[in-house]
Amino acid sequence: MILLPPELHAALRTNAACALAAEARGERFDPAPVVKFFNPVGSATWLASELAEDGDTLFGLADLGFGTPELGIFSLAELASVRLPFGLGIERDIAFASHFRLSVWTGWARRAGSIPLAETLLRRASRSVTGFPPDGG
Repeated sequence: MILLPPELHAALRTNAACALAAEARGERFDPAPVVKFFNPVGSATWLASELAEDGDTLFGLADLGFGTPELGIFSLAELASVRLPFGLGIERDIAFASHFRLSVWTGWARRAGSIPLAETLLRRASRSVTGFPPDGG
């Protein structure tokens, strides 16, 4: 699987450019995550919202499964190089889409202790308010 197809690469680079422009104006930029990566045989999950010019450094929310999701940077090359049991590697959730901002994900993931649990809670909260599942799912 290609971890970062061209359309997601472009969206992440656009967000990075917008973040730099907002920073120059002294404003805060808080986009929704563009892509979700996960360990198919473990609990590690990453939500990325920006990609640096180097094409490797991602910014977003990282959850390595220790109960302490954190905002920061991580490497696309490192994610792609991970070799897991059964010949598996880190995967991209092809169904992932979110209208929730990264700050919302961060708050919920920190309270819940994980990105996957936060995702479940955000879906439930969205359903209870609107009666419909969020993001068409």
